[in-house]
Amino acid sequence: MQLTVLMDNNTLIDRYFLGEPGLSFFIEENGTRLLFDTGYSDAYMINAHKMQVNLLNLDYLILSHGHLDHTWGIEPLIKSYTEANIENIDHKKPILVTHPLTFAPKTFAGVGDIGMLYSSKDLSRHFQIQSSTDPIWLTDKLVYLGQIERTNDFEGKISIGKVSINGHQEADYLLEDSALAYKSTQGIVVITGCSHAGICNIIEKAKQICQDERVLDVIGGFHLLDASEQQLQKTVAYFAKIKPKQVHACHCTDLKAKIALARAVNVKEVGVGLKVKYE
Repeated sequence: MQLTVLMDNNTLIDRYFLGEPGLSFFIEENGTRLLFDTGYSDAYMINAHKMQVNLLNLDYLILSHGHLDHTWGIEPLIKSYTEANIENIDHKKPILVTHPLTFAPKTFAGVGDIGMLYSSKDLSRHFQIQSSTDPIWLTDKLVYLGQIERTNDFEGKISIGKVSINGHQEADYLLEDSALAYKSTQGIVVITGCSHAGICNIIEKAKQICQDERVLDVIGGFHLLDASEQQLQKTVAYFAKIKPKQVHACHCTDLKAKIALARAVNVKEVGVGLKVKYE
């Protein structure tokens, strides 16, 4: 499997790509092509074009959760499919895999809408939608984890704004937040969007589904931004215990958290243009 960072908060030195506070990964696994999250704007598509990544030939679009910095880039992707139809350019209609609550309207006080721009019905005109709370195997080695059980007492407990479910507004704990896991020969690779469910909870879910206690890498947002001392200390202790070969913490992981994690594990740099391969 090869993972390419199309969008992150950071860019790499001497690589002339665009960055924004969002996330998008392009993943290739044994001939299957996936886009994991779409960032906030069309910047990930501009980067993909520079990297010669064809986003008209996707088998899957995976959305980790419904926040704007992971889903609002879906609009320019839809426009690219429309333009491909107009110009008679060959393209696929990818399967959109996500949790059903990804499409629920979300608001934040003083900001307004921070959730998906489109309903499931709207998007069904452009994608084959497969929404599920259960795990979905995308290939024989790559799995969408579905809804993550929140078993730890130190993570996944903070709400962000409000979510509208069946016409009722309630505190939004991002119950839809999910991730991917890849079964490599050296252990599992966990691929996260924002880890609102808790990075440790996510890893435990991945280990359970993949039936492998070995963790090779964890790449993506860890939701460790201004984390409490308790959360940070217990997260670092967890990583010290599972001993992954490396971690690629990015997006919503701040400097303090990266420094703390680096005391326990091998923290690698992440930025737009990074390519990582796993056997």
